[in-house]
Amino acid sequence: MLIKKGAEANLYLEEWHNRKVIMKRRLPKKYRIQKLDKEIRSQRTVHEPHVIHKAKEAGVPTPTIFMVDVAESNIIMEFVGGKQVKQVLNDLPPEERLRLSRHVGGLIGRLHKHGIIHGDLTTSNMILTSYGKVVFVDFGLSERSTELETRGVDIHLMKRAFQSTHYKYARECFEAVMEGYAEVVGEEEAKNVLEKIREIERRGRYVSER
Repeated sequence: MLIKKGAEANLYLEEWHNRKVIMKRRLPKKYRIQKLDKEIRSQRTVHEPHVIHKAKEAGVPTPTIFMVDVAESNIIMEFVGGKQVKQVLNDLPPEERLRLSRHVGGLIGRLHKHGIIHGDLTTSNMILTSYGKVVFVDFGLSERSTELETRGVDIHLMKRAFQSTHYKYARECFEAVMEGYAEVVGEEEAKNVLEKIREIERRGRYVSER
Protein backbone atom coordinates (compact mmCIF):
# COMPACT_ATOMS: atom_id res chain seq x y z
CA MET A 1 0.00 0.00 0.00
CA LEU A 2 1.43 3.36 -1.07
CA ILE A 3 1.70 5.67 1.96
CA LYS A 4 3.95 8.43 0.66
CA LYS A 5 4.80 9.58 -2.84
CA GLY A 6 8.03 11.56 -2.88
CA ALA A 7 10.13 13.33 -5.49
CA GLU A 8 12.99 10.94 -4.80
CA ALA A 9 11.21 7.72 -3.81
CA ASN A 10 7.87 6.15 -2.90
CA LEU A 11 7.11 4.48 0.43
CA TYR A 12 4.89 1.40 0.69
CA LEU A 13 3.54 -0.30 3.79
CA GLU A 14 3.94 -4.05 3.24
CA GLU A 15 4.06 -7.43 4.98
CA TRP A 16 7.47 -9.11 5.00
CA HIS A 17 8.14 -12.33 6.93
CA ASN A 18 5.00 -11.76 9.02
CA ARG A 19 5.92 -8.24 10.06
CA LYS A 20 4.88 -4.77 8.95
CA VAL A 21 7.67 -3.07 7.02
CA ILE A 22 8.29 -0.02 4.90
CA MET A 23 9.44 -0.68 1.35
CA LYS A 24 11.27 2.32 -0.10
CA ARG A 25 11.39 2.22 -3.89
CA ARG A 26 13.42 4.57 -5.98
CA LEU A 27 11.60 4.66 -9.28
CA PRO A 28 13.29 5.37 -12.65
CA LYS A 29 13.29 8.99 -13.79
CA LYS A 30 12.44 9.23 -17.48
CA TYR A 31 14.09 12.64 -17.86
CA ARG A 32 17.51 11.15 -16.98
CA ILE A 33 19.76 9.11 -19.27
CA GLN A 34 18.94 5.50 -18.42
CA LYS A 35 22.46 4.43 -17.45
CA LEU A 36 23.00 7.54 -15.31
CA ASP A 37 19.58 7.13 -13.69
CA LYS A 38 20.36 3.54 -12.66
CA GLU A 39 23.73 4.64 -11.26
CA ILE A 40 22.19 7.47 -9.20
CA ARG A 41 19.42 5.24 -7.80
CA SER A 42 21.92 2.48 -6.94
CA GLN A 43 24.28 4.92 -5.19
CA ARG A 44 21.45 6.41 -3.12
CA THR A 45 20.11 2.95 -2.25
CA VAL A 46 23.54 2.01 -0.85
CA HIS A 47 24.18 5.40 0.77
CA GLU A 48 20.94 5.76 2.76
CA PRO A 49 21.18 2.52 4.83
CA HIS A 50 24.84 3.31 5.53
CA VAL A 51 23.95 6.75 6.93
CA ILE A 52 21.01 5.32 8.91
CA HIS A 53 23.42 2.83 10.50
CA LYS A 54 25.91 5.62 11.30
CA ALA A 55 23.10 7.70 12.85
CA LYS A 56 22.16 4.74 15.05
CA GLU A 57 25.81 4.45 16.14
CA ALA A 58 25.70 8.17 17.03
CA GLY A 59 22.81 7.46 19.42
CA VAL A 60 19.98 8.68 17.18
CA PRO A 61 17.02 6.28 16.93
CA THR A 62 16.42 5.25 13.30
CA PRO A 63 14.49 2.43 11.59
CA THR A 64 16.21 -0.97 11.41
CA ILE A 65 17.20 -1.94 7.87
CA PHE A 66 16.17 -5.49 6.96
CA MET A 67 17.18 -5.73 3.31
CA VAL A 68 18.84 -3.67 0.58
CA ASP A 69 18.19 -4.61 -3.06
CA VAL A 70 20.65 -2.50 -5.04
CA ALA A 71 19.65 -3.97 -8.42
CA GLU A 72 16.00 -2.90 -7.96
CA SER A 73 16.85 0.20 -5.85
CA ASN A 74 14.64 -0.99 -2.97
CA ILE A 75 15.16 -0.84 0.78
CA ILE A 76 13.06 -2.84 3.26
CA MET A 77 13.09 -1.29 6.71
CA GLU A 78 11.27 -1.37 10.02
CA PHE A 79 7.83 0.22 10.18
CA VAL A 80 8.01 2.67 13.10
CA GLY A 81 4.62 2.97 14.80
CA GLY A 82 3.63 6.32 16.25
CA LYS A 83 2.79 9.82 15.06
CA GLN A 84 4.84 12.39 13.21
CA VAL A 85 6.11 15.11 15.54
CA LYS A 86 4.37 17.43 13.06
CA GLN A 87 1.00 15.94 14.09
CA VAL A 88 1.43 16.28 17.84
CA LEU A 89 3.70 19.27 18.59
CA ASN A 90 1.04 22.00 18.41
CA ASP A 91 -1.32 20.15 20.77
CA LEU A 92 1.16 19.39 23.55
CA PRO A 93 1.16 21.30 26.87
CA PRO A 94 3.76 24.12 26.76
CA GLU A 95 6.35 22.38 28.98
CA GLU A 96 6.05 19.12 27.05
CA ARG A 97 6.37 20.95 23.71
CA LEU A 98 9.61 22.62 24.83
CA ARG A 99 10.96 19.38 26.32
CA LEU A 100 10.31 17.56 23.03
CA SER A 101 11.93 20.38 21.02
CA ARG A 102 15.04 20.30 23.26
CA HIS A 103 15.23 16.53 22.83
CA VAL A 104 15.00 16.89 19.03
CA GLY A 105 17.78 19.50 19.17
CA GLY A 106 19.98 17.08 21.10
CA LEU A 107 19.43 14.37 18.48
CA ILE A 108 20.32 16.79 15.68
CA GLY A 109 23.44 17.67 17.66
CA ARG A 110 24.43 14.00 17.79
CA LEU A 111 24.01 13.69 14.02
CA HIS A 112 26.11 16.79 13.32
CA LYS A 113 28.77 15.83 15.86
CA HIS A 114 29.23 12.58 13.93
CA GLY A 115 29.38 14.30 10.54
CA ILE A 116 25.85 13.40 9.43
CA ILE A 117 23.64 15.95 7.67
CA HIS A 118 20.03 14.76 7.50
CA GLY A 119 19.13 16.92 4.50
CA ASP A 120 15.39 17.09 5.21
CA LEU A 121 15.02 18.11 8.86
CA THR A 122 11.29 18.66 9.28
CA THR A 123 8.86 17.52 11.96
CA SER A 124 7.33 15.23 9.30
CA ASN A 125 10.50 13.13 9.33
CA MET A 126 10.47 12.53 13.09
CA ILE A 127 8.19 9.87 14.59
CA LEU A 128 7.13 10.06 18.24
CA THR A 129 6.45 6.49 19.33
CA SER A 130 3.85 5.45 21.90
CA TYR A 131 6.64 4.95 24.46
CA GLY A 132 8.03 8.46 24.00
CA LYS A 133 11.01 7.80 21.73
CA VAL A 134 11.71 10.14 18.79
CA VAL A 135 12.83 8.23 15.68
CA PHE A 136 14.39 10.07 12.74
CA VAL A 137 13.30 8.77 9.32
CA ASP A 138 13.90 9.48 5.62
CA PHE A 139 17.64 9.92 5.15
CA GLY A 140 17.24 9.95 1.35
CA LEU A 141 18.82 13.42 1.02
CA SER A 142 21.45 12.90 3.71
CA GLU A 143 25.19 13.45 3.31
CA ARG A 144 28.37 13.10 5.31
CA SER A 145 29.85 16.48 6.16
CA THR A 146 31.23 18.50 9.07
CA GLU A 147 31.11 21.82 7.17
CA LEU A 148 29.50 24.73 9.02
CA GLU A 149 27.55 25.66 5.86
CA THR A 150 25.84 22.26 5.56
CA ARG A 151 25.04 22.19 9.28
CA GLY A 152 23.57 25.69 9.02
CA VAL A 153 21.45 24.74 6.01
CA ASP A 154 20.23 21.61 7.83
CA ILE A 155 19.02 23.51 10.91
CA HIS A 156 17.74 26.43 8.82
CA LEU A 157 15.34 23.96 7.20
CA MET A 158 14.19 22.91 10.68
CA LYS A 159 13.58 26.56 11.56
CA ARG A 160 11.51 27.06 8.41
CA ALA A 161 9.49 23.92 9.19
CA PHE A 162 8.58 25.44 12.56
CA GLN A 163 7.62 28.74 10.92
CA SER A 164 5.34 27.11 8.36
CA THR A 165 3.78 24.23 10.34
CA HIS A 166 4.08 25.39 13.96
CA TYR A 167 4.07 29.16 13.46
CA LYS A 168 2.36 29.92 16.82
CA TYR A 169 5.24 28.30 18.69
CA ALA A 170 8.01 28.63 16.09
CA ARG A 171 10.28 30.94 18.06
CA GLU A 172 10.12 29.13 21.40
CA CYS A 173 10.43 25.70 19.79
CA PHE A 174 13.43 26.72 17.70
CA GLU A 175 15.13 28.27 20.74
CA ALA A 176 14.53 25.00 22.62
CA VAL A 177 15.98 23.01 19.70
CA MET A 178 19.12 25.16 19.83
CA GLU A 179 19.38 24.67 23.61
CA GLY A 180 19.32 20.90 23.14
CA TYR A 181 21.75 21.21 20.24
CA ALA A 182 24.19 23.30 22.31
CA GLU A 183 24.14 20.73 25.12
CA VAL A 184 25.57 18.17 22.70
CA VAL A 185 27.90 20.18 20.41
CA GLY A 186 28.87 22.92 22.88
CA GLU A 187 27.85 26.58 23.20
CA GLU A 188 30.53 27.86 20.82
CA GLU A 189 29.59 25.51 17.97
CA ALA A 190 25.88 26.26 18.47
CA LYS A 191 26.62 30.01 18.24
CA ASN A 192 28.57 29.47 15.02
CA VAL A 193 25.66 27.52 13.52
CA LEU A 194 23.18 30.24 14.56
CA GLU A 195 25.34 32.89 12.92
CA LYS A 196 25.52 30.78 9.76
CA ILE A 197 21.70 30.49 9.78
CA ARG A 198 21.42 34.30 10.00
CA GLU A 199 23.82 34.57 7.07
CA ILE A 200 21.72 32.09 5.05
CA GLU A 201 18.60 34.13 5.83
CA ARG A 202 20.33 37.36 4.75
CA ARG A 203 21.36 35.70 1.48
CA GLY A 204 17.75 34.59 0.94
CA ARG A 205 16.42 38.10 1.48
CA TYR A 206 19.04 39.53 -0.87
CA VAL A 207 18.06 37.10 -3.65
CA SER A 208 14.30 37.74 -3.19
CA GLU A 209 14.83 41.54 -3.29
CA ARG A 210 16.76 41.50 -6.55
